[in-house]
Amino acid sequence: MADNVLDTLKERGFIAQVTDEDALRKKLGEEQVTFYIGFDGSADSLHVGNLVTIMAMMHLQRAGHRPIGLVGSGTTMVGDPSGKTEMRQMLSEEAIQANSRAIHAQLNYYLNFDEDKAIPANNADWLLGLKYIQFLREIGRHFSVNRMLAAEAYKQRWEKGLSFIEFNYQLLQAYDYLELYRRYGCTLQMGGDDQWGNLLAGVDLIRRIEGVTVQALTYPLLTTANGAKMGKTAAGAVWLDGEKLSPYDYYQYWMNCDDRDVEKLLKTFTFLPLDEIKRLSALEGAELREAKRVLAYEATKITHGEAEAENAEKGAKAAFSGGGDADAMPTTNLPLSRLEDDLGILEIFTEVGLTKSNGEARRMLQQGGIYVNDTRIEQVDRVLTSADITDGGILLRAGKKKYHRLVFEE
Repeated sequence: MADNVLDTLKERGFIAQVTDEDALRKKLGEEQVTFYIGFDGSADSLHVGNLVTIMAMMHLQRAGHRPIGLVGSGTTMVGDPSGKTEMRQMLSEEAIQANSRAIHAQLNYYLNFDEDKAIPANNADWLLGLKYIQFLREIGRHFSVNRMLAAEAYKQRWEKGLSFIEFNYQLLQAYDYLELYRRYGCTLQMGGDDQWGNLLAGVDLIRRIEGVTVQALTYPLLTTANGAKMGKTAAGAVWLDGEKLSPYDYYQYWMNCDDRDVEKLLKTFTFLPLDEIKRLSALEGAELREAKRVLAYEATKITHGEAEAENAEKGAKAAFSGGGDADAMPTTNLPLSRLEDDLGILEIFTEVGLTKSNGEARRMLQQGGIYVNDTRIEQVDRVLTSADITDGGILLRAGKKKYHRLVFEE
């Protein structure tokens, strides 16, 4: 291993805190390290916020280390209070299992469990069968309530109320680390910086029970230049599942990033060399759009594959410059008869997902943000007719950057 991967992570902005940086750097430089990150089954897809951790895992994997992708079907039964102002919704066991299967499939795409390049694990395998009194005697006795309450995750919730079931979460996560150390020799746990207290609890538990020193590393919680949490938009989460967010819309998410975030996002969400990132980030004005195009293409390629990245790029060119392939743009096929039934503007914008509701479409229209074939629409009772059909169908646009194409068939 030539360059130490810890320095790579540091240069790309992945590191917030490390238990012992010098010891971890030495270990990563001398031997294969087995490490893990846990992903709870609270939704049926991961999102861009999770992708920060996945990218770090991929950097370590590329450097010859062994990742464990832990799906938390067991811990999701409890719910992690970290970063939450109120208790998470309790999901049924069936929903958690379905979500966990979907997340396992996504992690497999990035980490390649099927090719034995990573280890799949599910903490339901050891958590759901625990005997409560035995667990308290063997594990609970090592935890100080005073120290737990000092953890940031619990402090933030103390005034609004922290349920007893959530209070157990730190014990369960620490036990996960102990179990993975015993099963696979795992000596590094990673996670977001809001997880620091939970990670330290695992390090301490292994030291107390096994007499071994293991490590923990956290990433900064990624925010945009305007202070918003990374991976959130007005329309909701930026999902990694192409069924929940199309590759084209995923591509557009990166294209629409703030100019001030381009360098940080290139470092975090692509594998481009740092010299190339520095060159792209130095571009200014209209040329900076080229840096965003590279970011969007590379990020989409990592999550959806090269073919989808190329299609998204073609669709973007068709929408924004009149060039490229219009077929790559998000498209809805409708029967021609729909135009005979007074197909209203507000209705169709909502139907294809450009707006969440007719009310939102009406407000956007009144603010001058609704377009048909690049012509601004000003009448709320405007309907689409066959006269609106061009060679490429009918092009709808909401605001400056959201496009959708309608194709009508006999």
